[in-house]
Amino acid sequence: MVAESPIAPRVSQIDVYSPSMDKVVTNRVIRAAGAGAPTLYLLTGAGGGSDGISWWNDTDVAQFFADKNVNVVMPVGGGYSLYTDWMADDPVMGRNKWQTYLTHELPGVMDARLGASGRNAIAGVSMSGASAIDLAIQAGPLYSAVAAYSGCPWATDPVGVSLAGAQVLRGGGNPGNVWGMPGGPGWRAHDAFLNAHRLAGKSIFLSAASGIPGGIDKGGLPMPPVEAIASACTGAFAGRLASLGIPATHVNRASGSHTWGQFETDLHDSWPQLARAIGA
Repeated sequence: MVAESPIAPRVSQIDVYSPSMDKVVTNRVIRAAGAGAPTLYLLTGAGGGSDGISWWNDTDVAQFFADKNVNVVMPVGGGYSLYTDWMADDPVMGRNKWQTYLTHELPGVMDARLGASGRNAIAGVSMSGASAIDLAIQAGPLYSAVAAYSGCPWATDPVGVSLAGAQVLRGGGNPGNVWGMPGGPGWRAHDAFLNAHRLAGKSIFLSAASGIPGGIDKGGLPMPPVEAIASACTGAFAGRLASLGIPATHVNRASGSHTWGQFETDLHDSWPQLARAIGA
């Protein structure tokens, strides 16, 4: 840990040095009322929160978790990185080792600083919804539960490659620096459909919506095509889990158009399931 500064009662900014990326990463943290609580790692969308668009800025996350027996850790940064370990440094986006940071460097620091129980869940939205699924696959027993809100789990088919690559291109990066050539071993290692069996035993919550704007959006800027794609991806992944006999909650909303109002509702609805899995 590098520094901690208070934001509000039981809320602080904790800066943690990442040896793998040789930089300091900011994390917004909501502390549980007492020691021995589990931890929810809550990833934000494509911009990584550095753009001011995040759970903290756009939802009631602080109020919602104020009376919950859980620590909530919200990393800031990692925009357009897929929150994964890149195979090569990028001329524009630099060194990205977010899987290492999130699964090896950060948890020990947070457990010690917060007096946490060591039981964890991870959740993500949009780009990081797919990342949350991938990290739950890659990190073995680290996470007991995972939630993906309006995500599109990575796949090595042309659609999956295009969707993942589009996120990287938005940040000015070269998709080839992430996992190498599409269809190669790097991509296959992070293909959620190929590796879905590794989620067995975890509590899984998947949600998306039709893309049709509705009251759930709470006046947010609608993005119907994005949400419709996320709904198709989420449905396909839920089907893959079902084919393997792996239980998962799958919520497919009749309305919702990729807005923070929708994501806030998804977080609220998923929390009882996540809480049971981690003992919150």
